[in-house]
Amino acid sequence: MKTLANKKKTEKYSKEMLLDFYRTMCRIRSFEEHAAECFTKGMLAGNIHLSIGQEAAEAGAFATIQPQDYFTSTHRGHGHVIARGGDPKLAMAELFGKRTGYCKGKGGSMHIADMAKMNHLGANGIVGAGQCISAGSALASKIMGDNSVTVGCFGDGSTNEGTFHESLNMAAAWKLPMVWFIENNCYGVSTEIHRVTNTPDLATRAAAYDVPYAVVDGTDPVAVYEVMTAAMDHARSGKGPYVVEAKVYRYQGHYCGDPAVYRPAKYMEDALANDGIEKLGKKLMDMGVKQEELDEIKAAATAEMDEAVKFADESPYPDPSEVTDDMYTADNERCVAR
Repeated sequence: MKTLANKKKTEKYSKEMLLDFYRTMCRIRSFEEHAAECFTKGMLAGNIHLSIGQEAAEAGAFATIQPQDYFTSTHRGHGHVIARGGDPKLAMAELFGKRTGYCKGKGGSMHIADMAKMNHLGANGIVGAGQCISAGSALASKIMGDNSVTVGCFGDGSTNEGTFHESLNMAAAWKLPMVWFIENNCYGVSTEIHRVTNTPDLATRAAAYDVPYAVVDGTDPVAVYEVMTAAMDHARSGKGPYVVEAKVYRYQGHYCGDPAVYRPAKYMEDALANDGIEKLGKKLMDMGVKQEELDEIKAAATAEMDEAVKFADESPYPDPSEVTDDMYTADNERCVAR
């Protein structure tokens, strides 16, 4: 059931599709770099967790998610929002704690959610907590027959949580329309994942529940797209859950400002040698795309995120009188007991 997909070729995909991947990846990186700069300048409160280096996996995966589908995210979830088509201005404003943010400034970096336009069930600061939520959403879809798949995104460390096994077991037994997307950057905070697991790949744990799985090169958006397409088709067809593990690199430490001295130098050497944006850029140039066009895409991403920072910085903070507003809702058809 294991699929190694890191050698897929790009020839059968159009230049336009690959440029879309490239554009999404550049926008994610630019958003994160702008967020890091604002954090360093003291413009943000609290910590932020960046996905620089993981852009290819997110671009490829989210290109397979249809409008009716749902997803859950993590504390390292800004890239998921951008890849899903979210508004960088609203996302940045949420990081700034401003009223114009996705959660009116009350969620912050680790708790962006948007059911209205993205079917985003929420990022989550609790490790592994989104796994139960994604399974619950998939159960709701099966009961309601809405032809939706829920994609649960999480990192390598959370696969050691009980929620991973409990939720996957339930999803397998009930054949829920769910795809779990593991972005394995090899470090849960400062712990190298192979120090605390006994398998080279994390997705192989799915076999214990007779759930199909795939392991893919997360620096190649096309490879991720192909594996995720198969996984989404499997889940949508009523065959039950699917687990995908994308091998990625986390350029920064666990949080912005973490020097990551616990990592060997070779980790970043390998990461930079396999940078997804640079690799895809070279493939596009081999297909006839000019360097100037790639530079224009990067410049457009920078300008877009400049505007997002300006919007966030100039937006108002929520009024203190609203502190308890929006804390609970009972009118969501997907979560109300009847």
